[in-house]
Amino acid sequence: MRLADLLRRVPRVLLFAAAGLIQVALVAAMVIERVGVLRDGKEVTLQTRPIDPRDFLRGDYVALRYDISSIPAGPLQDQPSSGSGTPVFVKLAPKPGGFYEAVSVHQEAVPVTGEEALIRGRATGGATCGSLHRSFCEQLEIRYGIERYFVPEGEGKAIEAARNQGKVAIVAALTPSGRAAIKRLLLDGKPVYDEPLF
Repeated sequence: MRLADLLRRVPRVLLFAAAGLIQVALVAAMVIERVGVLRDGKEVTLQTRPIDPRDFLRGDYVALRYDISSIPAGPLQDQPSSGSGTPVFVKLAPKPGGFYEAVSVHQEAVPVTGEEALIRGRATGGATCGSLHRSFCEQLEIRYGIERYFVPEGEGKAIEAARNQGKVAIVAALTPSGRAAIKRLLLDGKPVYDEPLF
């Protein structure tokens, strides 16, 4: 008996229920993964940078850019890449003042020691150099998936103004594999928003 024949014998209500359960399970898996990052991830503090004023606020979120968003390729320069969006791993280390800075960038996850941390991102710029546009350039632009922070309606403009004055930072939670999630938004070093686990 073929699969199509079997499916015709199953009541439609059961098929719709199974489809609904699969969708709920997928959403639950995403929520559980994010909760795991926020609860168990290593905390690092990142300084934000001003960005183009045309991209400040779309809806109810603030666009963020970091000191680690643009970094030298170092030994990756002229190495093969798969073009824009190539996954990279950036090793971070704390500097005086408590903020983390990029110390190296790699194509694979590398070991970290002590206070170092690893953050995974995608090279959205600087990964299309060379004659075939398939090698890393001298400078990389990297997105880490933490470039937006959702805020209560109407509060974005004040945060944008503070961000442009260099007063906004974030605390990110990082898993050992480099996955990142924003845990807390800081204004002048003081927490103003904490990300709830649910």
